[in-house]
Amino acid sequence: MSRKYKFHNPEGIYFVSFATVYWLDVFVRDRYFDVLLESLKYCKNELGMLIHAYCFMPSHVHLIFSATKGNHGELLKSFKTFTSKKMQSLIAGNPQESRKEWMLWMMERAGSKNSNVTNRQFWQQNNQPIELLSNHVIDQKGTYVHMNPVEAGFVCEATHWKYSSALDYSGSNGLIKIDFLD
Repeated sequence: MSRKYKFHNPEGIYFVSFATVYWLDVFVRDRYFDVLLESLKYCKNELGMLIHAYCFMPSHVHLIFSATKGNHGELLKSFKTFTSKKMQSLIAGNPQESRKEWMLWMMERAGSKNSNVTNRQFWQQNNQPIELLSNHVIDQKGTYVHMNPVEAGFVCEATHWKYSSALDYSGSNGLIKIDFLD
């Protein structure tokens, strides 16, 4: 995580977005999206992450969350570390991945430019957490998160994007149990 951007309020609700290196469209297969889901569920069930909204896009993740233990930075680090290692392993071991050599090369290239990385880098390091201090801003960011696939042209309605909490906010059940804000 960048030294410049920090989680200052341990009781805060935060919006974060983070992308793959070079904005690589990695998440194009269900198995790859499943890694994100698995890690988010683990952070929720085992580490105390409260997930208020999320959206997984091909090259990036949007998340509104809080932490029961005030450990926002640690939660995000756990999520990104696990998904980085798992995704690199899946890509390297996937014989059907036509972009395997290119993606791994791009990750190696990014890692070689970063003194904090020993091999490949999967995620960009800047998260720029934004604390959501009012209901208006929470609603604004929630709409932004859920409308991202619509704005990108992937779907016509936010509830049609499988990897988002938009379905939960419409009254149905999505892929992860959401912690609605009162």
